[in-house]
Amino acid sequence: MLKLVQKLQSNLLILIEPKMRLKVLAITAAIMASLVGFAPLAAETTPGEVIQKQVQDGIIDVIPNVVYSQIKTVRNNRPLKMTVLVPRNDLLKPAIIYFPGGGFTSADHEKFIQMRLALAKAGFVVAAAEYRTVPDKFPALLNDAKSAIRYLRAHAKEYGIDPSRIGVLGDSAGGYLSMMAGVTGDESGWDKGDYLDQRSDVQAVASLYGISDLRNIGEGFHPDIQKIHESPAVTEALLVNGPAFDVRPGLNIKELGEKAAQASPISHIKENEPPFLLMHGDQDALVSRVQSDQMYEALKAKNQDVKYYVLKDAAHGDASWYQPNVISIVTNWFEEKLGKPIAPTEVKTTGQSSAVPSANL
Repeated sequence: MLKLVQKLQSNLLILIEPKMRLKVLAITAAIMASLVGFAPLAAETTPGEVIQKQVQDGIIDVIPNVVYSQIKTVRNNRPLKMTVLVPRNDLLKPAIIYFPGGGFTSADHEKFIQMRLALAKAGFVVAAAEYRTVPDKFPALLNDAKSAIRYLRAHAKEYGIDPSRIGVLGDSAGGYLSMMAGVTGDESGWDKGDYLDQRSDVQAVASLYGISDLRNIGEGFHPDIQKIHESPAVTEALLVNGPAFDVRPGLNIKELGEKAAQASPISHIKENEPPFLLMHGDQDALVSRVQSDQMYEALKAKNQDVKYYVLKDAAHGDASWYQPNVISIVTNWFEEKLGKPIAPTEVKTTGQSSAVPSANL
């Protein structure tokens, strides 16, 4: 095209009067500048090294500071936030909510980015949610987990989520919360706050070194460690009972009886639970592997769908849990239980995805 304009310019300059030649030069120069500005330069003309284009991964949008719930008191209004990773496409996507661990004293939801990003690359919408911790007592954190689930269902269209396919994932205290959300899906009374027209059940639960029974976190450890867990000041006791204050004494977890049982996932197992994935390190010195052992056995006793892995030589929350082999197990398991993203036309009129393999959905 540029050569054609240049040839036309030469011919015009021969034919027209000398006083018009400047105008012709200006016009053709403008045309050539326009063409150069919009035409890509061939790679072969660059002095730089040329590499081939590859498109293997899609675009993932990060949406931070999403307020999924507001905790209102007489003198305060506390927003609870989540960060949402959304694969940019027009497919209906399963969603996973990640609840972070933190010993019931913190909920830093921005961590575990390797796992969250891998799940998003696999096509899941991934929401990492904070929740209330000690000194807030149970069931505050469970109320928050269910609020997060309801929020995603209420905003499913906005994020491209298939609301019939939502899973939860957590590590340590977050694993506890994921299990609690899973086993209380059909129980009333735990849902508080907004979007109460939405369900808060989930279709898959993954727990990494999570707590299944608050009453025996130190089971199998040295007696000195077990004695620490008998203190009224240990976090599981504070979670259930709160701190000693005024006329209310501090109580250890053993003294809390039914309250501690009701706050433990293992006490809520029934015969219609969603699929469970449990993982624990055999060198965990903070949360006894007994926690996952007993949850696995309790689920199997009810003939529930559960898969359990023990990670050899792995400690509590160490680098072992950020490696590709662990991330692949979790990602593949969620794909098996929740299915992959699908075209909207593949969803039945019931709202349930025809691509979901699990009978629990």
